[in-house]
Amino acid sequence: MAERITGHTELIGLIATPIRHSLSPTMHNEAFAYLGLDYVYLAFDVGNKELKDVIEGFRALSLRGFNVSMPNKSTVCQYLDQLSPAAKLVGAVNTVVNDNGVLTGHITDGTGYMRALAEEKINIIGEKMTLCGAGGAATAICVQAALDGVREISIFNQRDAFWDNANATLGKIRDNTNCVVNLYDIADTQKLRAEMNDSMIFTNATGMGMKPFEGQTLLPDDSFLRPDLIVSDVVYKPQKTRLLEIAEKKGCRTINGLGMMLWQGAKAFEIWTGKEMPVDYIKNILF
Repeated sequence: MAERITGHTELIGLIATPIRHSLSPTMHNEAFAYLGLDYVYLAFDVGNKELKDVIEGFRALSLRGFNVSMPNKSTVCQYLDQLSPAAKLVGAVNTVVNDNGVLTGHITDGTGYMRALAEEKINIIGEKMTLCGAGGAATAICVQAALDGVREISIFNQRDAFWDNANATLGKIRDNTNCVVNLYDIADTQKLRAEMNDSMIFTNATGMGMKPFEGQTLLPDDSFLRPDLIVSDVVYKPQKTRLLEIAEKKGCRTINGLGMMLWQGAKAFEIWTGKEMPVDYIKNILF
């Protein structure tokens, strides 16, 4: 890495908390090196409290761009100059590009999720999904799934700060797609069971399962799962969350968050550099 850094090296960052578990620095720096691009990608532990100052600092330092992860994906929108159409629809950003001081926010989580399923030969178009979460990643997944043609989505979340945002997302999905979408309180376990029983796929789109919630799951017990249910998790470290462990024992097909992370990153890479990420090469490193 040190041998590649020059006086012309451009910086790309990642802001989130917690952050040290992230595979994004490895993924992007390996891709830069493979293609001979003069960029370096660094991770910064940043939460909502520091976010405004960090964004202005990035602008002042002329960073080429940066990724945004929990808990900053929705909050960051107010500090940017413009949003892509998809980011406006979702109300969250995970990728920012700096074009001569103009910061534009994009969201690549949803396309990354759908591409990851496609790579595993999982086709949920025309089917029903149940999803836990209402943050940036969850919203992006729901919006993209609906745009791509998923028939019905049942969203479960706590009545927390994301609840109102989730209700707003429902309106956007209904206005822009033919998808049937509903929001339920995750405390209603009877409804959760009923919706999961009627779904092709169940997705955890929250941070449950990663630090500091490693070893935990939102499901009360394994009776919510059935062998023909596909179970996916946006968490990729650990690669096998408690949810996926339980699902495997029940005979479910499972998919972790590595594929989504890879494909959302590939799109971000293209936004910053104008180049395609060497995905097959990166897969060998990460997987």
